Amino acid sequence: MHIKLNLTFGAIAVLLLSACGQKQEPVIKIGHVAPTSGAIAHLGKDNEMGARLAIEDLNAKGVTIGGKKVKFELLAEDDASDPKQGAAAAQKLVDAKVNGVIGHLNSGTSIPASKIYSDAGIPQISPSATNPKFTRNGYKTAFRVVADDVHLGGTLGRYAVTELKGKSIAVIDDRTAYGQGVADEFEKGVKASGGNIVGREFTTDKATDFSAILTAFKAKKPDIVFFGGMDAVAGPMLRQMKSLGIDARFMGGDGICSSELPKLAAGTMGDGQVVCAEAGGVEGESKKSMDDFKARFKEKYKADVQIYAPYVFDAINVMVDAMVKADSAEPAKYLPVLAKTADYKGVTGLISFDEKGDIKNGSLTLYTYKAGAREQIAVVR
Repeated sequence: MHIKLNLTFGAIAVLLLSACGQKQEPVIKIGHVAPTSGAIAHLGKDNEMGARLAIEDLNAKGVTIGGKKVKFELLAEDDASDPKQGAAAAQKLVDAKVNGVIGHLNSGTSIPASKIYSDAGIPQISPSATNPKFTRNGYKTAFRVVADDVHLGGTLGRYAVTELKGKSIAVIDDRTAYGQGVADEFEKGVKASGGNIVGREFTTDKATDFSAILTAFKAKKPDIVFFGGMDAVAGPMLRQMKSLGIDARFMGGDGICSSELPKLAAGTMGDGQVVCAEAGGVEGESKKSMDDFKARFKEKYKADVQIYAPYVFDAINVMVDAMVKADSAEPAKYLPVLAKTADYKGVTGLISFDEKGDIKNGSLTLYTYKAGAREQIAVVR
């Protein structure tokens, strides 16, 4: 039996396009940048895994924007903690016409990249850049979901004097935007609390030998050594302090406050020797959300959260929440809504932005390490 179909080629084409259109959901591209190569690749991969978990959740949930169910796609780039590579990654994402960017991990890459995103009008939320300059360049596209170094470094400086009773404090930084910034604020906090800085030296974020600096410090008998930098450098520094017989507390910011630090220090950390602070922190009811996230993360990736994955997760969800409220994923349309974010309930606590793009009332969590495991001391604001 033959049925005659009286359709023109044009009508068939329209039907085919219509059928394709019904299947194809609009794609919203979210960029993510972190160092997934180099010395702190473990932190960058942690961030990226947090991003992938958020994207999977959003796609499973089904989000409608502009009257259509949308699909989210993550465009992940590696900046290797290098400002030039970071700028190149930012330009690549701009050229790909992403709808927003989560990153970068480091202040040293986030700050130069922020101008590129600003020029393109693309919102950027860093989950971990803490240098104050990041949000003080007047770019309306730059936001962060963690407290900055003024708060973090200053709190640690005061804690060193008032709680740890430090009498002679030595300071080292790695000369990066993050390391130098947090060390400067730590030093101010120590001095404001009446503490004594016995020396200030610097190294690099690639260094492995600190014997000259530590030997010079040893003669000054410090009871606390503060390092502004990342865990990949802090670990070897702790090993060399042990071998030189420097019996001092070791302090640092969120860059050293990872679950990887005991491994990097190769068993040379004494119980309670290290005191560090992580930007962010939850207590009370919010603690369950964070614990649940960490359990989900471990089940999925067979790895513990290092530091920032929950903040990446929240940053993506805050960005998408603004898109939904604006009913548009166009940067120019959802950016004003993002800027007005208030009391968004994330796994890291409530998120609200001030006029600079900084998180309001940002908390800090103080940690130490015992038996090779990180242990919370307190959440402070």
